[in-house]
Amino acid sequence: MGEADILIILKLLAAAAVGGVLGLSRDLSEQPIGMRTLALVSLGAAAVSISALRQIDILHQPDAASRVMQGIVQGLMVGVGFIGAGVILRDTSTNRVHGLTTATTVWIAAALGIGCALGEWLVVFVGLVLALIILIVLKRFERRVSPEMEKH
Repeated sequence: MGEADILIILKLLAAAAVGGVLGLSRDLSEQPIGMRTLALVSLGAAAVSISALRQIDILHQPDAASRVMQGIVQGLMVGVGFIGAGVILRDTSTNRVHGLTTATTVWIAAALGIGCALGEWLVVFVGLVLALIILIVLKRFERRVSPEMEKH
């Protein structure tokens, strides 16, 4: 096992950990998608991205490489959107939509997984911290500002 292989393993572990941390915040809020799901989404995004990047290295053609990565990201985001759509519900009696935050958390987990695959550690760290602030701190703020708000 070479240095490149160890780096891939570390990137995959980082992606799973980042997704797991996001999921923990959702589990603690008793939301429908938690640690395991978001860890798998982030890990899957990283695995697909790393595989694509490895193929891009083989091609040695920047234009082709760019198209391959674009296709991978597009396909990945469509799949993530499908998962997120499964948690979005509309309550016809109140005309309110529920589950958007959970669906968006699935999307951000995938994006952070891609960041791990690319080794963009500053983006991953800042993205994770901001996502947690938004999920935890802003939720508390929303409840104080508007206590009658229903759970999202």
